[in-house]
Amino acid sequence: APPAAGKGTQSKLVSEEYNIPHISTGDLLREEASKDTALGRQIKEDMEKGNLVSDEVITTLLKNRITSSDCKNGYILDGYPRNITQAKIYNDLLEELNYDKGVVIFFDIDKERALKRTLSRIICGNCGSSYNLLVEELKPKKENICNRCGHELKTRNDDPEEVFIHRFDTYINSTKELIDYYDKLGLLHHIEVLDKPASQIFEEVKKVLND
Repeated sequence: APPAAGKGTQSKLVSEEYNIPHISTGDLLREEASKDTALGRQIKEDMEKGNLVSDEVITTLLKNRITSSDCKNGYILDGYPRNITQAKIYNDLLEELNYDKGVVIFFDIDKERALKRTLSRIICGNCGSSYNLLVEELKPKKENICNRCGHELKTRNDDPEEVFIHRFDTYINSTKELIDYYDKLGLLHHIEVLDKPASQIFEEVKKVLND
């Protein structure tokens, strides 16, 4: 999903509803990089130098993770595959493991709406909880006060408008080929974000997953 489409919220809801793990390749890499193993040291070095971690390394980590016992009823894959090469590697991995191809859900949001959402994000500087003033379920219960720890909330300044627009455009350009690939395989499901509440989007997600 493009930036600010609500992918994180939906991943959390699916994970809880179906009791399946939410797997982020970024988390897998950070976790391995913290270990004193040959692979961990290699990943740490790549990340520190700003190099892209090779597809081979990511595939090794992914294979280890999705063959864990908690994945036997399924899992949510977040942030992978990011391009056609990775999609084909992942496809081969699923065939090798005799795993179901699953479904691919694309949360479609237009740039203007995504930008508005980003600019209305607020965060708790104390516990890191994130809120959004445009989304009813994501507003804090008390204005400007964190639900979890009671500290004051502040605007998230990590995404100035021009940076966000660049991120959004880069995302759309780099994933167009990937979207077409999964569409041709018949695995792609589009969900329009519009101004729907997260609960309504989740109902649409469940419909896709239960079919």
